Amino acid sequence: MADHAFEVIVIGSGAAGLTAALGIDPHLKVGVLAKGEISGGSTAWAQGGIAAVLDVGDTFESHIEDTMIAGAGLNDRASVEFVVENAPAAIERLAELGVPFNRGEAERWHLTREGGHSHRRIVHVADATGWAVQQALEKAAAEHPNITLIPNMIAIDLVTGRHAEQPSEERHVWGVYAVDRETGRVSLLTGRATVLATGGASRAWLYSTNPRGSTGDGIAMAWRAGCRVSNMEFNQFHPTCLYNPDVKNFLITEAMRGEGGVLKIPSSGEAFMKRFDPRGELAPRDIVARAIDHELKRLGIDFVHLDISHREPDFILSHFPTIAERLAKSDIGVDVTKEPIPVVPAAHYTCGGVVVDLDGKTDLDGLYAAGEVSESGLHGANRLASNSVLECLVFGLAASRHINANWGDLPPPPAIRPWDESRVTHSDEEVVVHHNWQEIRRFMWDYVGIVRTTKRLERALNRVNLLRQETEEYYGHFRVTPDLIELRNLVEVSGLIVRSALARKESRGLHYTLDYPDLLPEAVDTVIEPA
Repeated sequence: MADHAFEVIVIGSGAAGLTAALGIDPHLKVGVLAKGEISGGSTAWAQGGIAAVLDVGDTFESHIEDTMIAGAGLNDRASVEFVVENAPAAIERLAELGVPFNRGEAERWHLTREGGHSHRRIVHVADATGWAVQQALEKAAAEHPNITLIPNMIAIDLVTGRHAEQPSEERHVWGVYAVDRETGRVSLLTGRATVLATGGASRAWLYSTNPRGSTGDGIAMAWRAGCRVSNMEFNQFHPTCLYNPDVKNFLITEAMRGEGGVLKIPSSGEAFMKRFDPRGELAPRDIVARAIDHELKRLGIDFVHLDISHREPDFILSHFPTIAERLAKSDIGVDVTKEPIPVVPAAHYTCGGVVVDLDGKTDLDGLYAAGEVSESGLHGANRLASNSVLECLVFGLAASRHINANWGDLPPPPAIRPWDESRVTHSDEEVVVHHNWQEIRRFMWDYVGIVRTTKRLERALNRVNLLRQETEEYYGHFRVTPDLIELRNLVEVSGLIVRSALARKESRGLHYTLDYPDLLPEAVDTVIEPA
């Protein structure tokens, strides 16, 4: 598209981005950018559900404590309270938009339970909650006269004072440069306020449950623009991703363990989780993922089994219809009602990110962040199951409300320089980009995985530094492409992850290192500041 002036720019079209867009004053023009299809982000992939205190026997304090326990004490309690207390209202807004949450028998909605939760508090739409939420938000945004949905626009960099025709050091963001995936043209999209809702960075690893676009774009852009990032060492590995070398990664929801699924050793059928935690399959994800990783390494096997075949077939098919249908396809051939599912841990969720306050504000004026791209203090050292979409809903709305309340204090953008391609050419060596992409994901998996050591992290840092130099040289000489943009961001974010992991001299939550296996007495955030 051509250069365009909106009043608010939202980068990302999942739950956080669309919630923010829908919350903006309806008289303001909002542009929502998606790097692929509007429905192509992580929200649509979320299977399990959304956590909220909705049951008579449940309490806010219980949800807060469960979140703090899962987060290994690193959570910001004010943030946890803010999100938990706003959760029921967030669910009501989705219901009003038409999200068809499963109905209960006696209660309004059927509530399931997942690992780390002390009560049943997960509202869901069978096992495809994310898709239902995405469709409802997308429909509402598409029908809004002042919201423009712009697919296939890949953000390159945030626009700051240094991009003005009269450059300055002003710490303000006025939009973004983005490339059209179909035409290759770079556009300047400006606004008084910009909301980052770009998701996480799980594609930095070889195996991931996330869509291909989860390359840490917003974190990298905010870092380059001058924002602090925090707690990047805490990367959640989902314990149960389908193991099948010939099939695209496929997540097996946490809810399956919540409804009685058991993890077993394939050769013996032994249920092994009680050896690692008295909560068994309902232990938090970091414990379950490490237990599986331990058994894989101990036995030299490629996968373990997740077995729910002891439940009634009708129960399984009614609760997990999407999973059952997908697994029954000929390329996988697993009948979940009769046999176990081969599973392996995979990179799933980025708990760290761009530092924000309770209004979603970052360090830069005019720049907000919501959802997985941010570090709000909600998750601490490990995200509690089904708190992720909830964070998107609460902080997306918080950001929009702050923009509305402070609109008069947000100055219009100055004259901004258009994108300059006069000194670059088309690349004839795309193999460099693809090779470096694969190299990052391989060494991050080998050296910065579920169990870490200082020596492995130092090796990873050396490789990141070499790749950063190579990538920046390449970036400076050739026209931007989607793959080059993602590679540049992956290199940046991988470096932040490794630096954060090296800085933490303990094992806490998702960060487990053999060199520092103990927990320090005080929980302290890892905060990295731009030079």
